[in-house]
Parts: sequence; structure tokens; C-alpha cells
Amino acid sequence: MDKALQTMIANMPEKTGKTLEEWTKILKAKNFPKHGEAVSFLKNEYRVTHGFANTIVALSKGNQDSPAELVTNQYKGKETLKPIYDKLIAEISKFGSDITKTPKKTSVSMIRKRQFALIKPATKTRIDLGLKLKGTPTTNRLENSGPFGTMCTHRVRLTNVADIDSELIDWLKEAYSMAT
Repeated sequence: MDKALQTMIANMPEKTGKTLEEWTKILKAKNFPKHGEAVSFLKNEYRVTHGFANTIVALSKGNQDSPAELVTNQYKGKETLKPIYDKLIAEISKFGSDITKTPKKTSVSMIRKRQFALIKPATKTRIDLGLKLKGTPTTNRLENSGPFGTMCTHRVRLTNVADIDSELIDWLKEAYSMAT
């Protein structure tokens, strides 16, 4: 288990009011069939932030993969996309120290107080970057959210590192600033 996850678990009682073991008992009693249902339950019933809710649900199911292992597994067979992911993370990290990076099985959520971006290796040749930019019109490049549904308002398809240009970084900054 990596240090960031250990810290999150250690901070859980202070930040959420319960230990991981207590949360696990609550979730096992409810026996939610879907991950998202359990996350919504924790957020709505207990006002747990998305980052903690997602981590609690994942760990309560016995998923002990570290965040780094989750990301590594996302890019197996898609190694040519990893430099795009790394560049996105480097650029997003410059925005502030209040960002939580939450890797899941198939994507990585970028969260401030709310999720503002979602990075997903969609195919062997493309990353889909989901953004929450409420009220921003779509363009040829800044598409509607597509497969992200309500998790994001927009999607940008990235196929190489050069796609991470000033226009994309401005959209990321705007999404970050709206996530307060």
C-alpha cells in the first residue's frame, strides 16, 4: 500500500467521522450491487467527499491495489498513452496543492472540492479527458461529455502529448476554478 493511501486511511476518522473498518461494516450491511451506488450513499447520507467515498468503497470491496498500481494497470497494452497521462498530471499539479488525484480501475478523477477532470485511456490510441465546464459551449475540439454522462460536461480526445496545448490547459484551469 502506498504512502498516500496510508495517509488517507489514517486521516479517515478525522475527515469522515469513522474508521475504514466502521465504513466497511456499514457498506457490507447495505450490500450495494454497484460501486457508484455505494459512493452516492456515502456522499448523500454521510456527506463524505467524493475522494474519500470512492476510496472507502474500493477498499471495503477488498481492492487493495495502490493508486500507482491502478494507474499502471490502466495503461497495460496502452503504454504509448502514458506520456500523455504524465503530462496531464504534471500540468494539473501546477494549479494548486488542494487537488486530490483518485485513481480507479479505468480512470483517474481529479478533485478539488468536486471533481473537475477525469482522465481515461479510452482506446489503445486515445485518452478521453473529461472536464466539468458548466455553461461552456462545445466546439469541434471541446465536445459534449459523450461516454462520461453526468460525471463531466465536456470531453477532449487526446492522441499525443502535443494535444496538451495552452487551449487545453486553459480549459483545465477553468474547470479547476469552478470546482470550489
